[in-house]
Amino acid sequence: MNKTILPRLSTMMFLQFFVWGAWYVTIGNYMGAHGMADLTHWPYTVNPIAAIIAPFFLGMIADRYFATERVLGVLHLLGAAIMFYVPQTTSNSTLFIVMLLAYNLCYMPTLGLTNSLAFHNIQDQERQFPIVRVFGTIGWIAAGLFISYVLVYFVADSLPDTTPLPMYTTAFSSVILGLYSFSLPHTPPPAKGEKTSIRSILGIDAYHYLKSKSFIVFLVSSFLISIPLAAYYNFAPIFVNYTGFERPAATMSLGQVSEVVFMLLMPLFFVRLGVKKMLLLGMGAWVLRYAFFAFSAPESIFWMVITGVILHGICYDFFFVTGQVYVDKKSTAKIRGQAQGFLVFITYGVGMLIGAQIAGEVYNNFLSGAKALTSAQWKSFWLIPCAFAGLIMLFFGLLFKDKVEDLKQE
Repeated sequence: MNKTILPRLSTMMFLQFFVWGAWYVTIGNYMGAHGMADLTHWPYTVNPIAAIIAPFFLGMIADRYFATERVLGVLHLLGAAIMFYVPQTTSNSTLFIVMLLAYNLCYMPTLGLTNSLAFHNIQDQERQFPIVRVFGTIGWIAAGLFISYVLVYFVADSLPDTTPLPMYTTAFSSVILGLYSFSLPHTPPPAKGEKTSIRSILGIDAYHYLKSKSFIVFLVSSFLISIPLAAYYNFAPIFVNYTGFERPAATMSLGQVSEVVFMLLMPLFFVRLGVKKMLLLGMGAWVLRYAFFAFSAPESIFWMVITGVILHGICYDFFFVTGQVYVDKKSTAKIRGQAQGFLVFITYGVGMLIGAQIAGEVYNNFLSGAKALTSAQWKSFWLIPCAFAGLIMLFFGLLFKDKVEDLKQE
């Protein structure tokens, strides 16, 4: 294998998540500062809508007709053009949301494209892919630090989060990644000439081979836990800003710093704990995170807010990454791609879509025409996903029986 492959793929992954992190964390604060406080759940609704549509695009077009690196480049350049225009639509909230949907329709398919391009061009997936993927998390961290510590010099008396600068940062970095994509290793369409169906694209055919009581419990739990996750992505940056942190984007990036640490430690935890305990610890961290947010609200207790953010590493790695490994171990080579696609569909697609709408409705009911929630309302708001995650943890702990012994021996 060419020695430059890993650095090139790592650069691709860094830019991929820098692009996403630059706008995703800050958009709620931007909308709140521009008269759209009651609509902040909509960006986190159009994102999973795009995640639901993405498998159709990948299965029907990208996988069968065009080289992966070319599709990746075109989508990022088109997304850049759209994101450059998004701030111009701020005065029209409907058009603003529609343009964010258009942008996400370009971006979300690229998550699968970068993964497939990386897997196609490395030789040892289990050893080399985590090295490449961790640069994506580093890219997300870098985006938060860039917004809080660099863009702050380009604004006067306001947070960079409340200006269009993060969106312009996304657009400029999308141009860079779009152009860079054309230099990546040639990756021909992996399913050229194959027959396809809606069932195979969504991964439903894979489910037919995997279904068992424990696997169904895992899928239901994954779907349900994605619902309170939407509350974190949508409202944690707003909450962090409310509690008085001067650089909310940088504060939120601490969750990704934690994610890097625990991702590197995961092989050790697999050996000692196994899949079920890993998944339970992940869900337990969700309960604890929302509890910290709830009980820190009345007094704005900074250490509790910070701890809640840092717990994101355990929440994400121990549940979602462990879940991806579990699905991979349960799958055969023939259905591996479909199975992973189905997991994305029910979590980042359907689960996050429902979660964004529920979280938005709950938030707006508390807001009731005011400009911001009070500390007591924030406490009540965070206790809802805390209790919901606790019930999911109990459901999973009682009903999941699959030990997956081969994972413990890795």
